[in-house]
Amino acid sequence: MNAPLNQPLPLLELDVLRTFVAIAETGSFTLAAGAVFRTPSAVSMQIKKLEDLLGKPLFNRDARSVTLTADGEILIGYARRLLSISREAVSKFVVADVEGVVRLGSPDDYGERVLPDVLKRFARSNPSVAVDVVIDNSGSLRRRMEAGELDITLMTISTGNIPDGAEVLLTEPLIWGGAPGGCAHLRNPLPVSLWEEGCVWRARALDALSASGRDYRIAYMSAHTSGQRVAVQSDLAVAPLPKSFIGHGVVALGAKDGLPELGSYNLVMIVRRDAGPVVKAAADHLRATMETLKATPLKVVKAA
Repeated sequence: MNAPLNQPLPLLELDVLRTFVAIAETGSFTLAAGAVFRTPSAVSMQIKKLEDLLGKPLFNRDARSVTLTADGEILIGYARRLLSISREAVSKFVVADVEGVVRLGSPDDYGERVLPDVLKRFARSNPSVAVDVVIDNSGSLRRRMEAGELDITLMTISTGNIPDGAEVLLTEPLIWGGAPGGCAHLRNPLPVSLWEEGCVWRARALDALSASGRDYRIAYMSAHTSGQRVAVQSDLAVAPLPKSFIGHGVVALGAKDGLPELGSYNLVMIVRRDAGPVVKAAADHLRATMETLKATPLKVVKAA
C-alpha cells in the first residue's frame, strides 16, 4: 500500500494481528476463532479489514486449507515481534513490583531452549520473585499440575489433543534428524534415539515406523536433549525432532531418505486457575518469549 506522503500511515491493531497470527499457525479461520475467543465471521471481518488496510491479500484460501501469501509471510514476522513487545511492555507496568515464588514446569527440550531467556527477562523486570523450576516429561508435569504442585507448566502434546485450560504457544512439524553425511538412516533395522515414555515425539516416531512397516531398534535413550543430539551427531541413530531444532550438526531427513512423515505437535502452557499477579507475570513472559522464538526460527539444514 502506498500512502500519500502528507498523511500519517495507518496503525496496525494488536487484536487484529493476534487473529492474523492465530490463523497462520492453525491454518484455519475456525480454529483461530476459538483461539482468540471470537466468532468465525468476526475473524473473517478482521482479516478483511487488515487486507484492505495494507492493500494486499494475506492468505491463500481453498476448500482444505489456509496458507500465507508472500505478503503474509512478510507480515507474520512483524506481527509476532509487535505482539511480543506488547506483552513485555504491559507486564512491565501492570504487574510491576510483585513478590513471591513461581513453580514452573517444563520438558527438558524447552527447558534448555526457552527457559534461560524467560528467566533472564523475568528476573530483570521482577527482581523480588523467585522461580522454582521443575524439569520432567510432559506426562509427569501434567500430573504435577493436577496435584497442585506447579503454578505453570509447559507440555508437548499431539495436535488435536489439547487439554482443557491449555493454551497453545507453538504448533510445529516433527521431522527426523540425522548426522550430516551420515548413514544411520540406511541401516536395517533403523537405529532410533528416543526419549523416555510419555514423550509425544517418541509416540509419533514409533507409531509412524510401525504404520510404515519399517523395522527399527531403539539404539539410544536419554531424557535430555543434549544426549539425544550427541547420539544423532555421532551417527549412532536418527531421532524425531521439531523442525526448529534442526541445525548445529543435525540435518533434516524425510521421505526421500526412506523415513515416514511424523506430522506436527503442540507446545502448550497451563496456568493454575487461581493464579495471582506473580504467576500471571511469568506466564506473560513465556508467551512473549515464544512469540520471539517463532519470529526468528532456526534455519533448517537440508540433508545432502
